[in-house]
Amino acid sequence: MLDQKRIDSWIQETEFEGSRSNYPKNFPDLPDLPSKRYSDPLFFDAEVEGLWKKNWLYAGHLDQLPEQGSFFIWDKTGSEIIILRNDSGNIVAFYNTCRHRGSAIVRKKSGTLGKTFACGYHGWTYDRDGKLKAFPDVRDFSNFDRSCRNLVQVRCEIYGNWIFVNENNNAEPLADFLNPISRFFDHLPLKSLRLIHQHTQSVPCNYKVLIENFLEVYHFRLLHPSTTDRIFSQKKTAVHLWERGHSMMLSPHRRKGWVDPGTIGLPEMSTTTRIEREFLPSYTVFPNFVLPIQATGVGAVLVWPVDIANSLMDVVWFAPSWGDGPRPKIWSERINNFDKILEEDTSFAMPMQKSISTPGFKGVALNYQERRIYHWHEELDRSIGKSNVPEGMSVEPLMSQFIER
Repeated sequence: MLDQKRIDSWIQETEFEGSRSNYPKNFPDLPDLPSKRYSDPLFFDAEVEGLWKKNWLYAGHLDQLPEQGSFFIWDKTGSEIIILRNDSGNIVAFYNTCRHRGSAIVRKKSGTLGKTFACGYHGWTYDRDGKLKAFPDVRDFSNFDRSCRNLVQVRCEIYGNWIFVNENNNAEPLADFLNPISRFFDHLPLKSLRLIHQHTQSVPCNYKVLIENFLEVYHFRLLHPSTTDRIFSQKKTAVHLWERGHSMMLSPHRRKGWVDPGTIGLPEMSTTTRIEREFLPSYTVFPNFVLPIQATGVGAVLVWPVDIANSLMDVVWFAPSWGDGPRPKIWSERINNFDKILEEDTSFAMPMQKSISTPGFKGVALNYQERRIYHWHEELDRSIGKSNVPEGMSVEPLMSQFIER
């Protein structure tokens, strides 16, 4: 948990990083990441099956499902999944695939489903628990057991107000997957944070290029000279690695007592600590849920693969309630400021994608500040499975002794 002892130790580590003048003696030289991990179709196929189909993934917020029958379609892994609130008020998920001939049952992206809803192709009808309730011309089906023709369920669990899904029926429970990273933001009122904004944009690069950008601050000086580099100390940034590929980097404010002018007047989470008020803790829930947390809220980023050379980036904002009425105008300015930083981040994507597709790209050289990237790639290989990583494209496991347990 984020108690005073841990807070003090985390702050001391930022001071140590600021005073360090040499490469740490006990830390290994990091081998280059093989270039084909970014361009080989076999590796990309292994990622689709081993990473995106087998891990817990953020899919939405409870505010998107305000009443019984509320639903939205989630399709970030290539499978259309109906996520809805059933008649008991629970959140459930099913593949949007009729058990008759495989037609998509729900054609809208979001809305409200009736107590029963039917496939528009042949009228097979299901309830909000995915059970097959009726279908035309029963007489024409032989030895038909309708209980075997319910919609195929997808695992769906809740943490705070966040909805996660997992297409792997054998995966560990969400609470176990989030251990131990969730210990360090469990003190925040996550169950009451509102979903106040979200948008999606296309980014023309391999998804790893973009995820890796959010795993380090080494780029701040050149990519963000008038934004984040003026606010946060790259040199003093400390890194924490946890099991299951989760990690965090803690960046101190450059000026003591600095307050983001874009947050003045906004309600704060009452349980924040010095870590959220005087630093920027940027957590990454493996594989793609980036959570920079400040006292006034969370501007989260998620990166999804479209194909080997294209991605989607979701930007999602969570914040404490301001009470009744519309969102305060100041939020628009804050969101726009964050978008400007993301524009700086994504400005390198298209030219970099072209560059890594040439024979001049021999691999990725990483330094000590970028060790979160290596840690992430180790977990990627574990998710895929050693025997499923194409020959010559795996990374050597080196981070075990540096994982905090």
